[in-house]
Amino acid sequence: MTRADTETITRAGSFIRLTGRVLEQRLFGHRFERADPAGVRAALEAYRAPDGGFAFGLEPDVRGPAAQPLAVPSALHLLAEIGQLDQGAGGALCDWLARVSGPGGGAPSVLPSLAAYPHPPFLPVPDPGADVPGDLLATGQIAGPLLAHGIAHPWLDGAVAFCWAAIDEIERTHPYEVRAALDFLDHAPDRDRAVRAADRLGRLVREQRLVPSDPADPEADASIAPGYAPGEWTYAHDYARRPDSLAARWFTDKEMTRSLEFLAGQQGADGGWPITYVQWAPNTATEARAGITLHALHTLRAWD
Repeated sequence: MTRADTETITRAGSFIRLTGRVLEQRLFGHRFERADPAGVRAALEAYRAPDGGFAFGLEPDVRGPAAQPLAVPSALHLLAEIGQLDQGAGGALCDWLARVSGPGGGAPSVLPSLAAYPHPPFLPVPDPGADVPGDLLATGQIAGPLLAHGIAHPWLDGAVAFCWAAIDEIERTHPYEVRAALDFLDHAPDRDRAVRAADRLGRLVREQRLVPSDPADPEADASIAPGYAPGEWTYAHDYARRPDSLAARWFTDKEMTRSLEFLAGQQGADGGWPITYVQWAPNTATEARAGITLHALHTLRAWD
């Protein structure tokens, strides 16, 4: 079944061209119209901070000119999409991460420098001068694409060890943490260990009611994680974003079909997909939706 058909893509493109940043417009053109990837790279470089990281709202919830680790996953995925996540680009970002990461091997999500600039009230910012520990939320999302593209760097070696230790310690969890762990596990070098860890995570997701089996009736067998917004459900397709993800093993064919059909049905009359998380700033409802729309198309095409 083709869910991301021509009409779906055309409507999404109109929405992105109407509301998206230059970056999303360039990415849509490259992905669906064979536009030159140089346009995507040029748009991405506009978010480059002087110290080599990324800032200026590349990650829409992290504003201002101070580079933050939470923006790195977006940069890596964009570089990968246009075939430019090579040792040069990946190694340079690892150099930057090595400068801002703590001694534990993992990257923090944000740095104390974010305190001076707008950020969501639900995103804790470390105090200036404080030791900033790494976390799985950032490190898993960063390590995964670097490993997938064969990047070699001492920082990544430490990040791999950090991710294994953090995943082994997970007991109570939440969807964003699980998805970051999957980003790592889908590309971790020890495949047998990755399969075992992913299977354990899948059991925790079920036991802790973090995924509804039927998106049409999520409250029947699931609950929203503490601290998440009302209606911020996480579905099978949010975990298994590709059929080759380890998370695809967690769900029956019927559950995946229901989830993907629900995702396709979420496309709005304007052609875009909605935001379910907390909209903390006026721009969130418009600026972030173009990226969410591209992610939805990416997931639907991967499963098609």
